[in-house]
Amino acid sequence: MKFEINTKLLQKGLSVVSHATAGITTTPILENILIKVNYKHIVLTANNLEMAIEYMLDDVKVLSEWAFSIPSKLFGSYIGLLQDDTVSIELKGGDALEIKTESGNTKIKGIPAEDFPVIPGVKEELSLSLKWEVVRRSIEKTLFSSAEGNIRPTLAGLFVNITGSEATFASTDSFRLSEYKTILDTPNEVGFSQIIPSKTCFEIKSIISDDDNVKIISGENQIAFFFGNVKMYSRLLNGKFPDYTNFFPSWYATKWVINRADLMGALKKINLISRENNYSIKMSFSSENGILLETSQTQIGEGEIGLVWSVEWEDAIIGINSTYFLEALGAIETTHISLQFESPLAPILLLPVPDEWAKKALPGQFRHIIMPLKI
Repeated sequence: MKFEINTKLLQKGLSVVSHATAGITTTPILENILIKVNYKHIVLTANNLEMAIEYMLDDVKVLSEWAFSIPSKLFGSYIGLLQDDTVSIELKGGDALEIKTESGNTKIKGIPAEDFPVIPGVKEELSLSLKWEVVRRSIEKTLFSSAEGNIRPTLAGLFVNITGSEATFASTDSFRLSEYKTILDTPNEVGFSQIIPSKTCFEIKSIISDDDNVKIISGENQIAFFFGNVKMYSRLLNGKFPDYTNFFPSWYATKWVINRADLMGALKKINLISRENNYSIKMSFSSENGILLETSQTQIGEGEIGLVWSVEWEDAIIGINSTYFLEALGAIETTHISLQFESPLAPILLLPVPDEWAKKALPGQFRHIIMPLKI
């Protein structure tokens, strides 16, 4: 009941599946990784009951078939410290794994495979494939706006809608809203509209490689993602995502255009003070003087920073969460951005301003709104 494997391959597989192991829990088996050894390959599995990940290892020398579960953190940490090129792993006495290398050996106790939770099958109702660039970029552009916690469960995920050749990702926590649209190279014959948990999307973004296309299979309350050596399973969020399209303002009374890097630099400076005031800042727009960022006085101080850029139409003063603003700017890659709003209490629309580089490198359309603060 033994196999031998390249140490780096095992380290990579363990690092992937560890994303789905539970933390400290009253159910210890959820903190484990299942190792299933077949003659052709080995499958590493983690399952926290909300999300499960399988990782297949092909380049192995198997001497006998078996299955066993072992604590993820301990096993992964030990394997991660190995410097040997190969490692031999053997099931000893049915209750422990013996890990052997040229430099030494260690035994780690575990739990029988029979106690490991079975991954529920996904009853396929639709299937589609997406390029890895589309998946990763769409998640990066929207994930930061999703809600945390269980107050409004449907907001704790990304709304993904695919119709024909257009893919739309959207998220909101009710204080801000992000949308990213992109055109697919190959239209999908079957429409797709689901809310995928934020945690699942975060792990996909973290794991996916630059050459992995993603196959998606969806069924009732379940979804699966297949890419590279990975199979990821997740529950879907039940409920209806808000009909958000009318939230985006159609006209504005004040608009300004500014260099994104300059604005981010100013916000990072003022954030050092505004964190004592829940990152609340005041922004003044003047056609004569440009833009002024201010914080009210806190226990650690106060500050203001001026930026000279173009302001169109009416002068105005708004309140805004500077951290939310910075996160939105981080999702934009153009040199300049525009910010526009109808009134100081109306939603603030943030858009990238296309430049020559963006026209060549950014195939999608991003837009974002932030709700203002009362000042």
